[in-house]
Amino acid sequence: MYILIVDDDLVDRKLIKKMLISDGSQLHDITEVTCVTEGLSAIENTHFDIILLDYNMPKEDGIEMLLEMRAKPKLGNTAIIMISSSENSTLAIECIEAGAQDFLPKGDITRSSLNKALIYAKKRFEAEQRMHDSYLAVKHMAERDQLTGLSNRYHFEEILKVMIANNKRTKNSVALLALDLDNFKHINDTLGHNVGDQILIQTVTRINHCLRRDEGFARLGGDEFAVIIGGISNINQIGMIANRILANVSEPFLHNGRTINCSVSIGSAIYPQDATESHELLKCADIAMYRSKQNGKAKISFYKEQYQYEFSRRVDIQNKIKENLEQENFRIFYQPVYCSKRQKISGVEALIRWPDSDISYTPDEFIPIAEECRLIVTLGEWIISTALQQLSLWQTRFKIPLNLSINISPIQLQSEGLLAYLLAAVKQYDVNVNSIILEITETAFIKDNEEVTDILTTLSNNGFRIALDDFGMGYSSISHLISYPIDIVKLDKSMQSSDGEKGKRLKVIEGLSLMLKKLDFDIVAEGIETQAQHNLCKQLEIDYLQGFLFSRPMPANDIDLLLTKNADDSI
Repeated sequence: MYILIVDDDLVDRKLIKKMLISDGSQLHDITEVTCVTEGLSAIENTHFDIILLDYNMPKEDGIEMLLEMRAKPKLGNTAIIMISSSENSTLAIECIEAGAQDFLPKGDITRSSLNKALIYAKKRFEAEQRMHDSYLAVKHMAERDQLTGLSNRYHFEEILKVMIANNKRTKNSVALLALDLDNFKHINDTLGHNVGDQILIQTVTRINHCLRRDEGFARLGGDEFAVIIGGISNINQIGMIANRILANVSEPFLHNGRTINCSVSIGSAIYPQDATESHELLKCADIAMYRSKQNGKAKISFYKEQYQYEFSRRVDIQNKIKENLEQENFRIFYQPVYCSKRQKISGVEALIRWPDSDISYTPDEFIPIAEECRLIVTLGEWIISTALQQLSLWQTRFKIPLNLSINISPIQLQSEGLLAYLLAAVKQYDVNVNSIILEITETAFIKDNEEVTDILTTLSNNGFRIALDDFGMGYSSISHLISYPIDIVKLDKSMQSSDGEKGKRLKVIEGLSLMLKKLDFDIVAEGIETQAQHNLCKQLEIDYLQGFLFSRPMPANDIDLLLTKNADDSI
């Protein structure tokens, strides 16, 4: 057994060594030193099974060496027996609590007691070491993400707290990056979670290549990650690292010969400029990351105070959407669509409106938020049910083939239950499926998704008519008119010419009208606000007209009055 004796008293060392040598049951390799410094130096070069450590020495007490060893990995890897000329039990407890395996008063040391102490101390230490190893393993599991091996949220937040505390003293800046993979849910939903896990692992590898070793990197959950960048002296440092990450992650992934595209959105917040506490800094970085998502994804956004207001507003709207859905507080207004030939109402478009309350939001504000948080599916079902019920009442009362247009979000198109819900509602309210027009914007076609093509084809095959809404606004493609089962094209109000306008806009409207008629589409002109625009539509023989010149969106009761007037005019 390799034994180190650390004691400044020569007589005591000789006595202990003599007792160890006189024990004939086993041989010992014994090293003697006179102080803590020499002891620490000795254990750097040699592994000892046991250290006999004197508590009281001139320069440093033995307990200081004990504490330093127990602070090392593997607890210093050596069993320690404290020895002292004192028999004070309080001193003995102090030594045991500090990490010693035994305590021997020098006056009680005999060959037998020393031999037993050596054996027991070694066995105790081995047991303690096994317990410590188990603790470290459990601690590692508790602090690490099992898939990627990165720090988890709990460990990351602890690291961030320490980093901020250290930089408070040094007065350095700390940057926090919040990262979220774009459209990762689509990968999981279409290719499976096994493929998604492989993409996450590859993403971690790519991001690691962009970071220094001393930068904290964690998986906070799902496809959310975070990076701590310390010692920031210039904001350009953050931009350089973030742009490297954006470029690396945006490179196509390969899985079993298949190319998978995935990007990342990044938000950045800086201590102490944006926040001085770890949880606030995380919040600010998250808000900036959502800004990147809103701005088109695959971007970095730096936190600004105004984002806090916008984010809070979005959260408020989201919560209110849930509340109003549960209480069925939303309202539906209907805007008439007129047949230009008969100059009568041919149908209505159902338009969702915020409940009548002190604080109100426009559809342009709350619909995108409902889409982002997937509440649009539930909201859409409520619109379908409420509008079809109202259509049934009108058709029964006025005995006319009134059409109903309902706007369908791209998110709803991806919902597996859309067709089943529509068919069930049509059956429940006993309306003709051909009187239902589903309005789709071209944003649903941007990625030429096969699933969108399939669901639109299925809806069309089941008798629903498909209208392409807002045609001519921003992104428009003639190929969509051919590739998808579209029956009706609604010209966006931005296509309407101003009074007396004779330029390109007028020629575009004329050309589009002619082309759409050649392709046998029904045409609806939206946004008719002036008599000149109305006259042009009549000149171009556009089938249907909609706009403020004829009627604004209105509650169902006001539509009743219009339909009653229409019926009276027909007599």
